Amino acid sequence: MAKIKPFRAVIYNQEKIKDLSAVVCPPYDVISPKDQQYYHERSQYNLIHILLGNDIEGEDKYQRGADYFKEWLKNRILLREEKPCVYFYSQEYKIKGEKRTRLGFISLLKLEKKGSSVFGHENTELAPKEDRLRLLKRVKASLSPIFAIFLDKSKIIQRLYQNSVKGKEPLMSLVDKEKTLHKIWRIDSPETLADIQSGILTEDVFIADGHHRYEAACAFRDKMKKKLAGAYTGEEDFNFVLAYFTNTQPRALLIMPIHRLVKLEERLDLEDFKVKLKEYFDIDEVKDKARFFFLMAKGGRTEHVIGVYWNKKYRLLRLKNIKAPDKLMSDKSKEYRCLDVSILNALVLKSLLQENPEHNRNITFSPCAEDLIDKVDSDTRYIAFFLNPVKSEQIIAVALKGEKMPPKSTYFYPKVLSGLVINKFDNS
Repeated sequence: MAKIKPFRAVIYNQEKIKDLSAVVCPPYDVISPKDQQYYHERSQYNLIHILLGNDIEGEDKYQRGADYFKEWLKNRILLREEKPCVYFYSQEYKIKGEKRTRLGFISLLKLEKKGSSVFGHENTELAPKEDRLRLLKRVKASLSPIFAIFLDKSKIIQRLYQNSVKGKEPLMSLVDKEKTLHKIWRIDSPETLADIQSGILTEDVFIADGHHRYEAACAFRDKMKKKLAGAYTGEEDFNFVLAYFTNTQPRALLIMPIHRLVKLEERLDLEDFKVKLKEYFDIDEVKDKARFFFLMAKGGRTEHVIGVYWNKKYRLLRLKNIKAPDKLMSDKSKEYRCLDVSILNALVLKSLLQENPEHNRNITFSPCAEDLIDKVDSDTRYIAFFLNPVKSEQIIAVALKGEKMPPKSTYFYPKVLSGLVINKFDNS
């Protein structure tokens, strides 16, 4: 059973901060060095100063972040809400000219051992977890919500919108750097809060984004549990992580693919590579870029299709035999073996190119296909591979098997902003 609860959020004081877009930022792990500087310069009160502070020689950036947090609270740049609430969250955005809206809510999620009622689908690395844990120890607050999805069998989100949000003025409204419109509504009715909590009890929750933050929160909880010893109750604030919940409704939940750019150690013998590819794939050459991506998406509905670009030519790789990956991934479940990204990793990157798809300095990951195409055009040492998006049901199927998807398999869009609501620990 997944357990959630309302909380007294820390929010920006809109009497002092007139433009909320100046003080929020994306999750720390998708911020490039260039964007990090942008958000630092956007406002002295942008959450980036706490969430992802600049490295300054001789300074502890984590303690500096904690000092900012205390100072902003003292000076009422940040305010603590009076009552525990759940926060309904709407994001309106455009993709390929089409307007979409994703609905969800932010609450606290009880930390559980993953695989009980909370499931992860990505492997984590030690360095990012230690980074987030060091910040958590200093600030003692959940600064940025993880992104969680659930089936929503009782239609919690739809009922919340209809009964508590529709037609009402939001608590917050802003347009971010990506032109996404974000709106937040406060929900504090005891009856409504109880309905949300009881509805989630019957659901499994799947972490979409925020695996490192979730595990850092678990590590902090374990530290505090040991420190409190007999006084520990299990209901202290640090037993919960700030979480954004949305359902798996496909029109709203946009999952973008992450493509691969491979830098070859030596010039690739293209003819030999094509011969080797034909062992596993039928190869179709497509001259027009737009048609290439159209055919790739169309084919992906019924078969395994991988796109590849080199020497200014687009090619579609269509898997000949769906059992071909089985031998190379015999230790993995059928659900894992059926992922396009798994097929690319095992059959092409590992088997044919002798590249390790994980922790490899020769492989660059990006959701932007155009960037990869430009790089290939400018340097013949590169080859680009394109993937169709992973479906939410595939994420759930792999997670329920207790397995992790290959790194950089999913890119959820739009991102949930950091700085809209914060959970400050009272008893840490």
